[in-house]
Amino acid sequence: MAAEGTTGPTPGEYIRHHLVHLSNKKQESIIDFSVINIDSVVVNIILGALVCWFLWSAARKATSGVPGRFQAFVELLVEMVDTQAKGVIHNAQSRKLIAPMALVVFCWVFMMNFMDLLPVDLLPAIWHVAGPAMGFPDYLRVVPSADLSTTLGLSISVLLMCLFYNIKIKGLGGWTHELVTAPFGTSKNPIWALLLGVVNFLMQMIEFVAKTVSHGMRLFGNMFAGELVFMLIALLGGFAALSFSGALFFVGHLIAGTIWALFHILVITLQAFIFMTLALIYLGQAHDAH
Repeated sequence: MAAEGTTGPTPGEYIRHHLVHLSNKKQESIIDFSVINIDSVVVNIILGALVCWFLWSAARKATSGVPGRFQAFVELLVEMVDTQAKGVIHNAQSRKLIAPMALVVFCWVFMMNFMDLLPVDLLPAIWHVAGPAMGFPDYLRVVPSADLSTTLGLSISVLLMCLFYNIKIKGLGGWTHELVTAPFGTSKNPIWALLLGVVNFLMQMIEFVAKTVSHGMRLFGNMFAGELVFMLIALLGGFAALSFSGALFFVGHLIAGTIWALFHILVITLQAFIFMTLALIYLGQAHDAH
């Protein structure tokens, strides 16, 4: 990774190395569905298990008396999600599944985003020793939400749930009728009815695709940008050992890292909330007739 004649990687090499996933194979094209980012999958499974354990522990320890801090915190989360769900989904039966799903999504996405607050080189440095010893490449990215395949996978899952509830609530015939009559309506004239049906159907498909792509891209873009900023701040600490004015770089590294980390706590929470809220809004739209 280091250039010849240097003691370490250049800034460009450092960033490029940290942006490569631990994958099952080298990606040969922009869209390659045979590539699996193993690091994102493993970290997602671990974080998902932690979220399930966290919520299960809260439910198991819940009492009807005065709640402790842990129970009060979880009850605050549940109330926040339930309020959001009631505001956009008016079907009480649907909320029995959707509200808990939204709670898990919020906690899960928050934990994915939280991985960005770990020191940039902490887990990659451990993997630098353990990975090659087990025969794996020396690459590791630990922020799943900075991986487009993760965020689009989540948004596609929301899309599939929207399709399910469109059919469940409106019936297959009712939803099919909506696809060809909304948003521009229809006409009694057969020719105009056919033309409007085609236009309406295309607009509906564009809407589904646009919502799904923007849903995943919004989370990915914000977390990827945050990851890059942390890498640039980490480089300041690296320059400290290479310069006579290294103390200034080190102080700048600490100040910039602290300020960005404090600000990023708000970012990761907000992004998790936005992703959950958009999922609820899209599911709520699946319940409403156009």
